[in-house]
Amino acid sequence: MVINRPTTALILAGGRGERLRPLTDDRPKPMVLVEGKPIIQYQLEWLRDNGITKAFLLTGYLHEVIENYFASKPISNLEVQCIKEDSPLGRGGAFKHGYHIAGINDPLVYASNGDIFTTVSFDDLCNMHSNKQAMATIALTPMISPYGVVDTHEDTVTGFREKPQLPYWINSGAYLLNKEAIDLFPDTGDHETNVFPDLAQKGKLAALQSHAFWRSLETLKDLDIIGDFLKTNQS
Repeated sequence: MVINRPTTALILAGGRGERLRPLTDDRPKPMVLVEGKPIIQYQLEWLRDNGITKAFLLTGYLHEVIENYFASKPISNLEVQCIKEDSPLGRGGAFKHGYHIAGINDPLVYASNGDIFTTVSFDDLCNMHSNKQAMATIALTPMISPYGVVDTHEDTVTGFREKPQLPYWINSGAYLLNKEAIDLFPDTGDHETNVFPDLAQKGKLAALQSHAFWRSLETLKDLDIIGDFLKTNQS
């Protein structure tokens, strides 16, 4: 089977990041610095390294911060453009609006949240999408307990596990989307409310279960975890 690979990406970049204040008082959440660079820049460089040649950043809150940054600090071999929402459209609405406003006609695009850091295999994601002949594919990441777990046998404690991996998978916020899937997205609202469940019922929604590093930047603790990973694993 021929493996289709996208060359265009749509990245949600309008988050306010209320829980990260005061870091987000003067910038949208994807522009919060991690080890000296905006978190979204790591994702853009990763996409560039995986064959993406054009990325559209779907902006809203303090959109000019993103526009000015990438106008002055372009990423080599990657065309970065910003598309501003005049009013909040929701995640699904933002993807659909960005796809059509940008004049994209690609049959397959990569789409994601702009506040995530992941090392998921792009090749594996593309292979899964092609092999399953899916309309959309989600990269999944293991669910980690936010608390320590106490193991017991009847009324006896047998051990302790500090924030173990649970037997569940969660949406990492990274997708491959066919044009036909994006056309089903709402003009305003979230794609995960109706569109993804409908595709799942039809057997057209694939999932890549990945144990690669993943973190969504929600709190200062997440900032530290991503920073520690970069210091340990990035040259």
